[in-house]
Amino acid sequence: MSKKNHQNDYDHSKNDKNIGSDIATHKNSQPLKKKFYEEELSKVQAELVKMQYWVKATGYRIIILFEGRDAAGKGGAIKRLTEPMNPRGCRVVALGTPSDQQKTQWYFQRYVEHLPSAGEIVIFDRSWYNRAGVEKVMGFATEKQVEQFYVACPQFEQMLTEDGILLLKYWFSINDEEQEKRFQERIENEQRRWKLSPMDIESRNRWVDYSKAKDMMMAHTHSSEAPWFTIEADDKRRARLNCLHHVLSKVPYQDMTPPPIKLPKRPNQGTYKRSPINEQFFVPNHYPYESE
Repeated sequence: MSKKNHQNDYDHSKNDKNIGSDIATHKNSQPLKKKFYEEELSKVQAELVKMQYWVKATGYRIIILFEGRDAAGKGGAIKRLTEPMNPRGCRVVALGTPSDQQKTQWYFQRYVEHLPSAGEIVIFDRSWYNRAGVEKVMGFATEKQVEQFYVACPQFEQMLTEDGILLLKYWFSINDEEQEKRFQERIENEQRRWKLSPMDIESRNRWVDYSKAKDMMMAHTHSSEAPWFTIEADDKRRARLNCLHHVLSKVPYQDMTPPPIKLPKRPNQGTYKRSPINEQFFVPNHYPYESE
């Protein structure tokens, strides 16, 4: 079995030269071309599969937090991160509003039960940072609860990292003009309208309050053990590739892809006969064959 170091197998610096040095979104930059984006995405996703083989084989544990503005592209990045990987070892956690019972618990308790076991990657689509963001801005948490969070959160994350968990925290950043554009696209597209909630509209009205809350959150919870990484997300394609590149760069994986297997000859089926087709219920074919 080949066990190459991923730096040799996948040259991040070379790819960063193509999209990394200019991968950060600038005011007048052009979005990445679709063809180039899809080619790069295919390469990066192939590496993610190798990474997961290594994570499973070594028992490594990874937590990835996705935070950011509404419509910043967190969901799209999560989709590209998870789609090539085995869902049995990579899962997404997107918790809703805490129940009355959960509100009486230690704040981090409902997140702890979702932490990874050996060989698992857990992705939080929003996380315990709700307390420092939406709960603070919308008044769902008291000032005392928020202050307690600022103290407890670094301690909680230190416990995770000291136990050997890799914790990656990403903040997806977009400007107000880009958010406005994406909100409007959701309004006009019936298939995407569900993504725009009354809470999103209210957060739009409190842009500055959220900016201040984010600044306070990062000031209190950025540490050497669990630093924040900001992704400029005005260009969705750049943001996705940036994020995936960065995840790969932080995991010390090796290529542990198992070799291809040779299928043995199928055994004789003996006297078994398939039941008649007219005795089975089939889903109607809405796309008839040409001969039909």
